[in-house]
Amino acid sequence: MTPVGIREQRRQETRARIVDVAWEICRQQGLAGLSLRDLAARVGMRAPSLYSYFDSKHAIYDAMFRRGNEEFGTAMRCAVPDGPLDRGGIKAAARAFVDFCTADPVRYQLLFQRTIPGFEPLPESFAVAIANYEEMRRQLTEVGLGSQEALDLWTAVMAGLADQQIANDPGGERWRRLTDRAVDMYLDHMGVLPPQQGEQT
Repeated sequence: MTPVGIREQRRQETRARIVDVAWEICRQQGLAGLSLRDLAARVGMRAPSLYSYFDSKHAIYDAMFRRGNEEFGTAMRCAVPDGPLDRGGIKAAARAFVDFCTADPVRYQLLFQRTIPGFEPLPESFAVAIANYEEMRRQLTEVGLGSQEALDLWTAVMAGLADQQIANDPGGERWRRLTDRAVDMYLDHMGVLPPQQGEQT
């Protein structure tokens, strides 16, 4: 590797470390509690040195947003079976979404709620979120749920379960355990993927 390549690798490693520590702080203090002075101290540099890697606090949030969406996409791909989805596959996707959200409430807030005043992800970071959404749209379209109304209702139901679990029973199961029932209610209401003979709903 050339000296330039080595420097760039080290730069990317330092950026990744800064983002790691930013997540640690936000999980302890909340998203609004991210302090550049504290962040710099924890990664072993002075606060002005952070600007060599990120030009603003919002740029750090942007890197966190992108990483979180990459993690979300990976989690969903691992959870959803290959091939056309049946009712069981839809339930697997729903459980994966709710589990991902409730496993890390701070990450959920950054990815799916507008909790940081003035923060808008950069186009290249937002593109990762859009790709995740479009993959969900593709999967639901295949089973007859491609209308915007169907997608909006789906996201409202899934986010509602996550919101209720995080707000009212953090770390518990009260709303997470309702996920399969919510999917059955949704699919029955939409009139798609009727249960197979002998399948419990």
